[in-house]
Amino acid sequence: MNEQQSRSWVEQMSTGLAVVDGELRVQWINSALAELLGLGLRHAQGQSLLGLLQDPRLVAQAERSLAEQRSVQCRGLLLPGVQSGQRVDVALQPLEGGDLLVEVHTVAELPSTVSPLSATLRGFAHEVKNPLAGLRGAAQLLQRRLEDADMQALAGMVIKEADRLTVLANRLLHHDGAPHLALVNLHQLMERVGGLIRAEPSPPRLRQDYDPSLPDVEGDADRLQQVLLNLARNAIEAGAKTLTLRSRVEHGVRLGDRMFRSALRLDVMDDGPGVPAALRDTLFEPLVSGRADGTGLGLALSREIAHEHGGELRYASRPGETVFSLYLPLPPRVGAAASTGRAHG
Repeated sequence: MNEQQSRSWVEQMSTGLAVVDGELRVQWINSALAELLGLGLRHAQGQSLLGLLQDPRLVAQAERSLAEQRSVQCRGLLLPGVQSGQRVDVALQPLEGGDLLVEVHTVAELPSTVSPLSATLRGFAHEVKNPLAGLRGAAQLLQRRLEDADMQALAGMVIKEADRLTVLANRLLHHDGAPHLALVNLHQLMERVGGLIRAEPSPPRLRQDYDPSLPDVEGDADRLQQVLLNLARNAIEAGAKTLTLRSRVEHGVRLGDRMFRSALRLDVMDDGPGVPAALRDTLFEPLVSGRADGTGLGLALSREIAHEHGGELRYASRPGETVFSLYLPLPPRVGAAASTGRAHG
């Protein structure tokens, strides 16, 4: 096949393709991508990648792909000009000579039971499974070679966390959006979170304030642990010196459009600077973060997990005291039994 035939074949492909140079300016675009974005071929030539696709995250990933000379995948994106609600996957591939190939694939519409955030995380799961396997293997070797019992216990904690994250990744990859429900002892869950926080390089002072009347609830232990761990680590990264894990039974709670006689409230409280005013209205949205190196996925995922359990994630914040509260509904019979215990506000 000669060069002219090759160019003609590429032009006729249904996959959207573009080539950008090292400065991320469009050198070539095929008809499929121009049509998908609602642009004329001549109009697209010479545009910046940001001007073409209007997504700063893609620009950052393109720069990363060129700098590291490796392929990068961006999944489940909404781009301008594309049919409303239609998501696309974008693959970035470095070429010889310093150019970058951009491939845009439309993806099937998500089932109503799967959120866009979960779809994005399934793509992320592909990226983390191999590093998790390497992390687990290294921790196993350390555990076998270390003689100190405390160090062995820390290596065991790494193995357990790698296994838990692998299970979560597998669920995302297999499109299993439903939580795996079983009776969960929430105090044991909070104790595990406390153990992980104490194992941080510079852990804060940890306080635990539990209501002993708290009953077991039906839930997905791994996902609920992930919520509490996300909240605790956010507090640490925000500069908290003291962290409090607290449990309460609260009465007369509205969750969504339902009123519950009783609900469980799990609090993660810190003494950090508080949530910046500019983020308060969008704090739980995907890709919103108060840190330059933050992903903005932790709180969005935590809220989604709360909703999966019929609950809610709320917060109250002022300088020196920020409280994130995970609310979980109690069935009427369990709620009535919990009412006989001590009530807390």
